[in-house]
Amino acid sequence: MTGARPALSRRLRHLAAAMTIGAASIVASAPALARGPDGIADIAEKVIDAVVNISTSQTVESKGGGGGVTPQIPPGSPFEEFFDDFFKNRKGPGGKGGENNREFQPRKTNSLGSGFIIDTAGVVVTNNHVIADADEINVILNDGTKIKAELVGVDKKTDLAVLKFKPTKPLVAVKFGDSDKLRLGEWVIAIGNPFSLGGSVTAGIVSARNRDIAQGPYDNYIQTDASINRGNSGGPLFNLEGEVVGVNTLIISPTGGSIGLGFAVPSKTVAAVVDQLQKFGELRRGWLGVRIQPVTEEIAESLSIKPARGALVAGVDDKGPAKPAGIEPGDVVVRFDGKDVKDPKDLSRVVADTAVGKEVEVGIIRKGKEETRKVTLGRLEDTDKAKEAAAKTKEEPVEKPVTQKALGLDLATLSKDLRSKYKIKETVKGVIITGVDGKSDAATKRLSAGDVIVEVAQESVANAGDVMKRVDQVKKDGKKSVLLLVANGEGELRFVALSVQ
Repeated sequence: MTGARPALSRRLRHLAAAMTIGAASIVASAPALARGPDGIADIAEKVIDAVVNISTSQTVESKGGGGGVTPQIPPGSPFEEFFDDFFKNRKGPGGKGGENNREFQPRKTNSLGSGFIIDTAGVVVTNNHVIADADEINVILNDGTKIKAELVGVDKKTDLAVLKFKPTKPLVAVKFGDSDKLRLGEWVIAIGNPFSLGGSVTAGIVSARNRDIAQGPYDNYIQTDASINRGNSGGPLFNLEGEVVGVNTLIISPTGGSIGLGFAVPSKTVAAVVDQLQKFGELRRGWLGVRIQPVTEEIAESLSIKPARGALVAGVDDKGPAKPAGIEPGDVVVRFDGKDVKDPKDLSRVVADTAVGKEVEVGIIRKGKEETRKVTLGRLEDTDKAKEAAAKTKEEPVEKPVTQKALGLDLATLSKDLRSKYKIKETVKGVIITGVDGKSDAATKRLSAGDVIVEVAQESVANAGDVMKRVDQVKKDGKKSVLLLVANGEGELRFVALSVQ
């Protein structure tokens, strides 16, 4: 809750500095522009009063009552006496703690982050993780004025939050720029509260755009080498026009400090989220009602799609908008509302950004042919669905099923006994996998006993013979792989392409 979050640090532990030879001569000959454009100071002076510090406090339960661990100090250590006195003084008689033992009392924790004013009425944008679980939120202006703020709304999926406070004097506000116009190598400026040091200005360039670093379903980060550290979270990233083009959110670092890998939520995303939070206090995202997965080279070959692209529909919600529009499992979405869909992330973002109730055209590829469907988007219910583990029941002895082998799989007809053994719902139809050859392609693709093959090459199958016939046909057609539609016990579907060679 204290600032730019270190992410994926384990990947970087073995990175080392390189190419240091001749560095002195490179620095000596570097032009003055390498330090940044001359206009940075003017821009910083213009916008810095709109950048604020966010101070939060939270009451947490004490971990006392024997929950803490006294450090183990080697006998004879010069610190032994100090630690003995410290921990004995914290405890009551006999070391068990007394009535007034502060170790047992709830305590307040404080944290600091950054934010920026987008409306002179006192509207502030920051990160959700800066204010998450806070009992009290205060905005600290650049001149040190501290004002209590209220939470307008948050969006956890983009890690954004909007606050509101009552100004005691005229404010400076900043405007959003167009993050889509950013170019690689373009100069940007980060302003924030790193390590609680107050309004600090750093400059760098746009290192990359549209970064997906697996932090959320709508990852689309701007990557920058402008120094971003703990406490910068929620602060603005400016272009050289003094417009906000991003919200500094997290860093990749093995140490917790900046190593030139900072990430900001682009202003195009921020502006849309902020607008909805101000209007509704929540996000109202579009919903298509499909489960999707990537189109791998093998799957593309099986579906006669060249080149591999789009989002493969693995399942369709019976109550979702896609169902009445005629979208089916096995369709590959390649366009949505006039925008090309390169991968599942593209589709997730564009659907979420589309207004609820809007009718859109969805371009799909079905069995090698392009088609268009019209869909009226529903609203995505943003609720966390808790999954409870089913109670284990004592399994009754079952008769050994008759199996056949294909594709490195042991296949059997889905009987009542097998449904009971593998806890497969009655609604799931197909051929059950009872075993997997550990050296097969099927094992590599994580197929396992209890999975049910629903379709082979987009044709339904009811027994092992059906599977083998479809596989033989695929071989005769000269294809290198066969596409399976596989369900788990709950009926959740996914596509798997297996080699037939």
